[in-house]
Amino acid sequence: MSIVEAHALRREFRGPVRSGPVIAVQSLDLGIEPGRVFGLLGPNGSGKTTTILMLLGLLPPTSGDARVLGHPAGAREARQRTGFLPEETRLYEFLTGAETLDFVGRLFGIPRAERRRRADMLLEKTRMSEARDRKLATYSKGMARRIGLAQALMSEPDLLVLDEPTSGLDPVGNRGVKDLLDELSCKGTTILTTSHILGDVADVCDDILILHRGRAILRGEVKSLLADAERLSWETDTVDDAQRTRIEEALRVAGVALHEVKPPSTTLERLFLDVLAKELDESGAAT
Repeated sequence: MSIVEAHALRREFRGPVRSGPVIAVQSLDLGIEPGRVFGLLGPNGSGKTTTILMLLGLLPPTSGDARVLGHPAGAREARQRTGFLPEETRLYEFLTGAETLDFVGRLFGIPRAERRRRADMLLEKTRMSEARDRKLATYSKGMARRIGLAQALMSEPDLLVLDEPTSGLDPVGNRGVKDLLDELSCKGTTILTTSHILGDVADVCDDILILHRGRAILRGEVKSLLADAERLSWETDTVDDAQRTRIEEALRVAGVALHEVKPPSTTLERLFLDVLAKELDESGAAT
């Protein structure tokens, strides 16, 4: 059974006088299997957030239907097992980080000792332990984003819905969130996320659906969609000039077109994190 199912989902909004309705989502079919990380992609105004709100039951569809965790979208049984991080982090700024998580836990009826255990664990996983007793009004955007993710996880949801989860995060926070999503997915949590940062999507998503003007234009497994069936690459240890010449000659003799030979490259994110880790190690050794 799919965790999320949608059939012919459509949402219209009232447009300017005489111009007719604005169609935000049209004839959308969707299925998300258990334990998968599913990415909704598309330019601004493509219908990503509207789709999420309909699946959560926060916005009724004009037509079509959706089911979440075996229940109609918006049903109490589905909401109790779903965690949600909206695009804009809206939290009570007069509360501290720890108080925010405790408040959310109380809404879900979680006993006090268990609330404390989950809050401590989530504050650590989101790297917010040191700011646990600070008021949210003093948080940066990235810090508020991380505490927002923590509150979405307080109920230990079966489905986690994230709208632009890495918005406002620095590279360290970004990497931490992606690692946490990988961990949750490995434990069986199903994740539906949107993002404008395509590198993040490639890093964490198993499947994607690309929307344009409310219509699905491409869907599939990320690895399959990104694979280039017209090319083949090999990776070897470093070779000297003589070895390289012999390898290239062997390929030519075999009739294989050699397009490029170069060392593999890392990502800018990986380079940033490695340099930062080295600097922190050296700073620690100096003190």
